[in-house]
Amino acid sequence: MDRLTRLLIEVLEGYTGSAVNGYSYLTSSTDQRHFVVTSIGTAQGKRIVNTGIVAHLSQDTIVIDRDINNKPLVDALVQAGISRTQIILAYEGEPVPEIMA
Repeated sequence: MDRLTRLLIEVLEGYTGSAVNGYSYLTSSTDQRHFVVTSIGTAQGKRIVNTGIVAHLSQDTIVIDRDINNKPLVDALVQAGISRTQIILAYEGEPVPEIMA
């Protein structure tokens, strides 16, 4: 596993675990290139399922397709030592080159 993949997984794991009335899980594709953090819980007596983060690796870049967290994934990745130039915020409209999709 290369450094970028390892760091991405470590940072994403920080978004998992027990939450208010539920739990957040990290899942990945078998090739560990696509990642999703999903939360499952209850609110006002109803079952709630929400995908908070969707990200994938493309070459030497992390593409964040969705992030609805109070602490944005991009900030946590930069704090972990990943250069901002290696991160694309697709959910903010930053262009994703064709070869990376």
